[in-house]
Amino acid sequence: MEQSELESKVQQLETALAVQEANMADAQAGMTSTFGATHAGTWSVMVTGSVALLVGIFLGMAISKD
Repeated sequence: MEQSELESKVQQLETALAVQEANMADAQAGMTSTFGATHAGTWSVMVTGSVALLVGIFLGMAISKD
């Protein structure tokens, strides 16, 4: 195998590894953002439900006093 052919193959491998690393980093970023959005959505639903429960309790107490 000639030196230039070997250098060409090494360069192709380096390029393929760089592309693979970029794809993996992109996938990791996508998973992280998805997890963050899911987490935020879960907490917003919990907060909304808690507020609705408290409002319902106080409305029930106010209505029952009349």
